[in-house]
Amino acid sequence: MDARTIASELRLRDPDAFYARLLTFHDGLDLEASTRLNATIILLMANQIGDDALLQQILERAADLWRQEESQELDISP
Repeated sequence: MDARTIASELRLRDPDAFYARLLTFHDGLDLEASTRLNATIILLMANQIGDDALLQQILERAADLWRQEESQELDISP
């Protein structure tokens, strides 16, 4: 995989377990606090990735997925 390309294969060993762990950090938070926590997580992950071109691709892909979800045509393949 090119360092500047979004991964097309599933790289999480257990995505459901990761999602469950992520949700536990939001337990008891109101919407504002949950939104701030998500922003912090995103910025830490972006710093870990550290590649502006890849981060731009990720932002664009996330926006595409959001638009698909809004139109009920969700397709998460890269």
